[in-house]
Amino acid sequence: MRQLLWGLFKKIVIADNCAEFANLIFNNPTEYSGSTLVLGALFFTFQIYGDFSGYSDIAIGTSRLFGFDLMRNFNFPYFSRDIAEFWRRWHISLSTWFRDYLYIPLGGSRGGMLMQVRNIFIIFIVSGFWHGANWTFIVWGALNAIYFLPLLLTKNNRNNLDTVAHGKYFPTLRDFFSILVTFGLTVFAWIFFRASSITHAISYISEILSPSLFTVPKFTGIEKALTTLQLIALFVLIEWLGREGQFALAKFGLGWKRPLRWGMYFMIVLTIFWLGGSEQAFIYFQF
Repeated sequence: MRQLLWGLFKKIVIADNCAEFANLIFNNPTEYSGSTLVLGALFFTFQIYGDFSGYSDIAIGTSRLFGFDLMRNFNFPYFSRDIAEFWRRWHISLSTWFRDYLYIPLGGSRGGMLMQVRNIFIIFIVSGFWHGANWTFIVWGALNAIYFLPLLLTKNNRNNLDTVAHGKYFPTLRDFFSILVTFGLTVFAWIFFRASSITHAISYISEILSPSLFTVPKFTGIEKALTTLQLIALFVLIEWLGREGQFALAKFGLGWKRPLRWGMYFMIVLTIFWLGGSEQAFIYFQF
């Protein structure tokens, strides 16, 4: 029930609220400043995570109620310290399927470096194509392969296998900046994933890189957007504190006294009803 509750919070409160502003900004990028477009990319970044990992939690939690244990599909990917770690934590069911049925049959990491590079590009580009017959998905996949390449060439792609800051409240400065860089690269790649065409994506990125990047964001509903940003901050905090569990609420608050713990669950339910966004279709239902 906790996993179901957290999945519903991710979808209805985080993803659906973010979708409103991501759609507004991405559908009319020429009308907004670079700073607003950055916000749009951030909103989509949390929309797709809340939407996809939310429905995964709902499905896994429902299955557990009937005695079926489905594999974990997300493992706090936005706390990754490099892109290799990100792909071990994002959409795990698809990533492991590509590993077992495409990457390893192609030779995996057993061949020379050129073969390994070839295999990495194949698996990421096929992953992009799996999402749809659009060049935006192909570029998104190729971009992630390029991100992965330095780690492969320096043999650092298996460095971060543990949970970041395990047993601690705060990461080291090195881990913190590694997370920020990885997150920034991921946000940039998501622009191509969300854009309707390559031209759309390039236009979007070009405006971000213009002097208007340094202006104050302005768009319809900015007050509600600020509330959504506060909800995202709360969401990230709970995810961080619960990152060592199978999902954020798996261990979070279990040591509290029962009235406090149930009070938290009750507040999450109220938040879903009071602050949930307008109904949005699940993004991954189209794939």
